[in-house]
Amino acid sequence: MDFELDVHTHTIASGHAYGTLTEMAKEASLRGLKLLGITEHTHNMPGTCDDLYFVNLRVVPREMFGVRLMLGAELNIMDEHGTVDLPDWIIDKTDLRIASIHGNLFAPGTRERNTAAVLGAMKNPKIDMIGHPDDGNCPLDYEQLVLASKEFHTLLEINNNSLRSPSRKNVGENIRTILKLCMQYEVPVIMNSDAHIMTDLANTDHSMPIVEETGFPKELILNYSAEKFEAFIAKNRALEKAVSDKESGK
Repeated sequence: MDFELDVHTHTIASGHAYGTLTEMAKEASLRGLKLLGITEHTHNMPGTCDDLYFVNLRVVPREMFGVRLMLGAELNIMDEHGTVDLPDWIIDKTDLRIASIHGNLFAPGTRERNTAAVLGAMKNPKIDMIGHPDDGNCPLDYEQLVLASKEFHTLLEINNNSLRSPSRKNVGENIRTILKLCMQYEVPVIMNSDAHIMTDLANTDHSMPIVEETGFPKELILNYSAEKFEAFIAKNRALEKAVSDKESGK
């Protein structure tokens, strides 16, 4: 595999992961990655880091062991409006923003309500991607999400860790649906490990077979080019600024 990046990972700061930031960066270098995203859980997740963690990210070097670092947050989607659990002024201090539904924090309802929650997060110009939108316990309208991914420039994630989580339902089937719709509408995806320990970094042992099975085109997977991914995020920051300027009347 010639992936250049993995941008959904966790360190001990998240409370239920087992490597330090330095250990993760060193392992990323050993595995030949050019870019590593570390996206800690936000405060509503039990046992995770305080908001101050994200406020102070400025002190961390953005390159270690020859690997570029993007430091950010995996925010929790809290309601049917897509509200996330960090204020904007703290989100602004992060390099990378994932919004995810976690069953212990968002009680899944109807397919329409669940989809509205994710769409609400995707419409937020500060959000870069939707984490693990694949759990059958929280039914979603994937065609709406794929179209929104294209419209709002928000990536849908193919999450390796989801495929081996016994608490999630129909993950493989749902990932196949996402991939087929992304092929149909020519929408890129991001493949992440969601690693909670160094040895799982850049792991796609469960997700890549499904990608290959569906014939998903390499050019729609952003992991093959760190420069392409960084350009995607730079465009998001520009879109975010344009929305902010419009709202402030600039």
